[in-house]
Amino acid sequence: MIEQKPKRILVIGSINMDLVLTLDRAPEAGETVLGESYAYIPGGKGANQAVAAARLNGEVFFCGRVGSDSNGKILLENLADNKVNTSYITVDDSSQTGLAVIPVDSEGQNRIMVFPGSNYLVSREDVDRAMQKSYDAIMLQLEIPLDIVYYAFEKAKAKGIPVVLDAAPAVEVDLSRLKGLYILSPNEYEASKLTGIKADSVENALKAAEILRDSSSADYVIIKMGDKGALLYDKGHYEMIPSYPVKAVDTTAAGDSFTAAVTVKALEHGNIAEAVRYANAVGAICVSRRGAQPSLPTEEEVRKFLKGESI
Repeated sequence: MIEQKPKRILVIGSINMDLVLTLDRAPEAGETVLGESYAYIPGGKGANQAVAAARLNGEVFFCGRVGSDSNGKILLENLADNKVNTSYITVDDSSQTGLAVIPVDSEGQNRIMVFPGSNYLVSREDVDRAMQKSYDAIMLQLEIPLDIVYYAFEKAKAKGIPVVLDAAPAVEVDLSRLKGLYILSPNEYEASKLTGIKADSVENALKAAEILRDSSSADYVIIKMGDKGALLYDKGHYEMIPSYPVKAVDTTAAGDSFTAAVTVKALEHGNIAEAVRYANAVGAICVSRRGAQPSLPTEEEVRKFLKGESI
C-alpha cells in the first residue's frame, strides 16, 4: 500500500496563551468562588486547529502574530514542537500575545474571555507572504480581524484553494463576502447568532443550515451540536451524524479539533460524511481530557479509539 502524502494546509488565525481555571462552578456577579487549580496552556482557535491537523497527519503552515513576550516565545516553540511550520508567524514588538481566560466547571463546560492582543494586528501583508506557497486547503476562524478573513478568502478563491471557515467565536459575519466556501462549520450557538434560529434540535439546526448555505453558497454546512453529534447539510440533503458517548471533563478546543479533523480527512478521501464521523471521534477524545492543545489526539490515538482500544 502506497503511503498517502500529507495534505498541505494553511491556517490563518489566532494564537493565545490560555489561562485555564478549574473550579466547581463559575461565580455569579459579585461572588467569589475558590478554584481547584489553574494552568497556562497553549491555545487560540487558529493554533488549536493547526496542532490538531498536524497531529492527524496534515502538513500544516501557520500565518498569524505573537508578541515579543515570554508567552509568544513559548507558543512559537510549542507550535514548532508539534510540527507546525511557523515561518509565516510575525513576532510583533508593539503588542502583547493573545490571552484567553477559561474557567472550566465540574461538568466540563467552559466560558472563554479573550484578550486578542497581537492577533488583531494580523495584516494583509502577512497573508500575502504566506500565500506565495500552494495549499490543498486554507482554514480560517474569527479571532482575527474580519477584513483579514475576507481578504484571505478572496485570495484563496482567486487561486482555487478550498476554504474552511470555523465560524467561531460568534460574531456578525457578512457571509455574502464568503460565497463559495468549501465548509462552513459553526456550533449551535454560533449558528443561532448567524441565523436567528436557535439550533438546539435537528429540525431547527436544519433550518439554520439551509439559511447558512443560501447565504454563503458553501459546499457543506456542518453544525456542531455537542453530545447530540453534528448535522451535515449538503445542497438540500442532510444527515445527523451521532457523537460518541464519553464523559466530558473540558470542552475547550473540541470544536477546533472537530473542524481540523473534518478538513484533513475530507482532503484525504473526499467522503465528507466519513470525515464528520472521524471528527466526532476526535472531538470525543478532546472533551475527555483537560486543556486545549494537550487534549488534541494523534492519528494513532483516534485509530485506537475507533477500534474500542484504550488510549
